[in-house]
Amino acid sequence: MSLLAVSNLAKRYRRGGQPFAAVDDVSFEIGPAETLALAGPSGSGKSTIARLVLRLIEHDAGRIEFEGTDFLSLSGAALRAKRARIQMVFQDPLAALNPRATVARVLDDPLRVHGIASRAERPRRIAGLLERVGLDASLAARGIHEISGGQRQRVAIARAIATRPSLIVLDEAVSALDVSVRAQILELLLDLQRQERIAYLFISHDLGVIRAVAHRVVILEAGRIAESGEARAVIANPQSAIGKALVASTPRLIRNTTA
Repeated sequence: MSLLAVSNLAKRYRRGGQPFAAVDDVSFEIGPAETLALAGPSGSGKSTIARLVLRLIEHDAGRIEFEGTDFLSLSGAALRAKRARIQMVFQDPLAALNPRATVARVLDDPLRVHGIASRAERPRRIAGLLERVGLDASLAARGIHEISGGQRQRVAIARAIATRPSLIVLDEAVSALDVSVRAQILELLLDLQRQERIAYLFISHDLGVIRAVAHRVVILEAGRIAESGEARAVIANPQSAIGKALVASTPRLIRNTTA
């Protein structure tokens, strides 16, 4: 059974007084502990799909089933409970997290809001979350603005796993990091997936990163699916014009694929 099943999803906006489809009849599935990547140029609909899946914006058409439930029909307490099972990590943790807050406060919030631990238990849980993402527990007292970009992204991941989700949406979550830090964060994500059986909806414009971490890929163009399939196979031999253009713009992929 699929963990997440998206069917005929659509979202329309108006631009210059004219309607246009940001997402147009998109369907895909993600299984438990699987990584599905969404790739495509800027404006292809990747981030809009992420926000629709998380119900940060409302859809115009389509259906989303999450853990066997009609996710779009939920409201109130039922929606809050299900949202604990699906989390998001953004590209810029400094913008996504309160920069004035301490690391402890950032990690305390999901534990408190979702009733996961008592007030007395939360410091121990916070220390455990920091250690799980490769950070020292003493970092809890530091301000978000006082730590490095790589550390902030690890805190964002710790916050995401605090509710024990089955799915994490990662929207360009490593694109702002330098190459060495990016590799470390990707290895952390792979380790969490192996240990916790978390599924990822991984949004990226970088086919090299997608090839390294994703099981399957969906390539988008102008809000529609241009092609999809096993990630390495699609990247090695793209069939769509946009897929070929994305691979051609990253020539090192061709060398890595044929090596």
